[in-house]
Amino acid sequence: MIVIDARGWEPPRPFEAVMEALCRLPPGERVRLILEREPFPLYRVLEHNGYAYYATACDDGRYEIDICERERPAAE
Repeated sequence: MIVIDARGWEPPRPFEAVMEALCRLPPGERVRLILEREPFPLYRVLEHNGYAYYATACDDGRYEIDICERERPAAE
């Protein structure tokens, strides 16, 4: 897993870091992004490019977003 702790970073730095990490992500692995706000614009880009994400709002105010390649249906 690649962990990007982007708390305190100004946009677009977290977005750029995620896109760079996804380019070098080994198959079956994931990226975890940690932020203090939910990155709604990032979600649209991830969906458009075939990635799935799962966001968790933590008690301390941070968000942890796990990102991986979307599973593709098996070829018939």
